Amino acid sequence: MKRLRTLLGIGLGLAIVAGAGWYMSQPGSAPPARQGGSRFAAGAAVPVGLATAAKGNIPITIRALGTVTPLATVNVKTQITGQLMDVYFKEGQTVKQGDLLALVDPRPYDVALQQAIGQQQKDEALLKNAQADLERYKKLVAQDSIARQQYDTQVALVRQYEAALVIDQALVDAAKLNVTYTRIVAPLTGKIGLRMVDKGNYVTMGDATSICVIIQVQPISVIFTIPEDTLPSVRKRLAAGANLEVRVFDRSQKNELALGRLDTTDNVIDTTTGTVRLRAVFENADESLFPNQFVNVRLLVDTVTDATVVPIAAIQRGQPGTFVYLVKPDDTVTIRVVELGASDGDKVAITKGLQVGDNVVVDGVDRLRDGAKIRRPGTTPRTAGGPPVATAVPEGKAQEQQGQGQHDQGQQGQRQRQQANGGGGAAAAQPTPPRQ
Repeated sequence: MKRLRTLLGIGLGLAIVAGAGWYMSQPGSAPPARQGGSRFAAGAAVPVGLATAAKGNIPITIRALGTVTPLATVNVKTQITGQLMDVYFKEGQTVKQGDLLALVDPRPYDVALQQAIGQQQKDEALLKNAQADLERYKKLVAQDSIARQQYDTQVALVRQYEAALVIDQALVDAAKLNVTYTRIVAPLTGKIGLRMVDKGNYVTMGDATSICVIIQVQPISVIFTIPEDTLPSVRKRLAAGANLEVRVFDRSQKNELALGRLDTTDNVIDTTTGTVRLRAVFENADESLFPNQFVNVRLLVDTVTDATVVPIAAIQRGQPGTFVYLVKPDDTVTIRVVELGASDGDKVAITKGLQVGDNVVVDGVDRLRDGAKIRRPGTTPRTAGGPPVATAVPEGKAQEQQGQGQHDQGQQGQRQRQQANGGGGAAAAQPTPPRQ
């Protein structure tokens, strides 16, 4: 029974499908066509959007992705060993070069400086005594009162003390330098990040952790990459001394963040990607660029002036090649093959095929062919070979038109009845009063 029910269900479904197909194939079963034909019947004018070729400038721009990179980043570390006595900066603070950032305990280094100074003074006294003895020995040698060897020994002793003073002076300078290192100052003007070492910690020169990090943000740079094929045009402009304009935009490419100039190019091409890195510099007075920020870069390489320009939407590609639909004075279009020049993404320069003032189609090209009739924007649409398409009228006006139509139909029917009676009733018929 289960198999029988399955077979009956399949048979019923096939019968319904066959019946529906037979019904659709009968004459008159198709839904009635809408009065007036399709929207764009054969021979009807196609509504299109137009643009006029005009003189204009086309900027040659290279678009790339970049990263905001500081011109200088410094990890501030101690150059001596000792306890961190105090920290004088705040996180996120902007500091100037030479500002005091932190203080390491200076007492051990003050003591070492005093010891070096004391040793230097001792050696100075010994040197003066040796020099005085040398003067006496010099006179005695001249009188042959002492041996020449004793005089030479005294000369060597004086030179020894002079060398000791040189060493002492170096020790004093080193001790003074250590005392200077106890005051940690900013090596450049920039912004400080988060503090990494707190007051009271013991710091050494070998610490992997910095006391703080200072980043130069004014000016700041953006590093981006361009294809190696576009590098020759950039280098040619740089060699000519041109300042190439660089604009950076946010991730959505809607908001312009900063305007700067191209600074330099890298000295090698990345063989794995076929690109080369470039650096652009920005003043960043409002700090709109933040280190390691992702940006969209537009590098202006050159500008084509006085070119014949049309919107990029007018350009079509097909069997004839690159072409546009040129509008003729009789509101028909013809295919015009053109040669393209530079483009900025929205407009394109036409080097051959168009003249200034020519109208081209930019919208509705999918319904066009060579010789097709078009309807310019703002004109009244008309059916093929017929009167203008009816437009909406106010409600009161429509009722008045309907009454007029019924009155005209009554007059026509009366005339037909008079003609059927041989015209005899024409004289007896009363004239229809005019409609008020």
